[in-house]
Amino acid sequence: MFIQTEVTPNEDSLKFIPGVDVMGDGSAEFMDTKSALISPLAIRLMGIDGVKSVFYGPDFVTVSKQGDVEWSVMKPEIYSTLMEFFSSGQNLFRSKEDRDAAGPQDMKILDTDSETVAMIKEILDTRVRPAIMEDGGDLEYRGFVEEADAIVKIKLKGSCRGCASSMITLKSGIERMLMHYVPEVKGVEEVIDQEEEVANEEFAKLESRLAQKSSG
Repeated sequence: MFIQTEVTPNEDSLKFIPGVDVMGDGSAEFMDTKSALISPLAIRLMGIDGVKSVFYGPDFVTVSKQGDVEWSVMKPEIYSTLMEFFSSGQNLFRSKEDRDAAGPQDMKILDTDSETVAMIKEILDTRVRPAIMEDGGDLEYRGFVEEADAIVKIKLKGSCRGCASSMITLKSGIERMLMHYVPEVKGVEEVIDQEEEVANEEFAKLESRLAQKSSG
């Protein structure tokens, strides 16, 4: 098995392509060891020193690292872990229920969706998502209330999370496209979950402590 790597717009995220289906359809993200317990591969990758999060796309795995660790140190173990897993024929998730729960259902058009919301979901799923996945990331639709602020709420995932260019992607790409095709949309806003905010704060504290030790 030959595993390719591709750089992403985020220097702390790398896209690994094993040449076989990963999710096949949809995506899944693991921000910590607890969430990774449902996937044997994710829990192994999260156990590698320096790994911050793991993201599964249809045919790739994006690994994001802590900023103070070099890829040259981490890549051999990531390669080895991916090679061993995909050669073993193991299931990606421990059960079908775990697989179904891990993949986002946000783009599914519901009977209760308005025509505007259905159009927003359609554009995000067919025009925006493929381009973002090329860069090793994904997005989730988190809501739109036309009667309120008419802002589309979106959560960025994978390599797009924390990327310096993500705001440019959000405003210049996604927002412009949605406002062009759906006049009811007045803007796009990124949503950050509380758990993610806590995790980012903890990583910032850890990096600060490590920096103090190295300078001391």
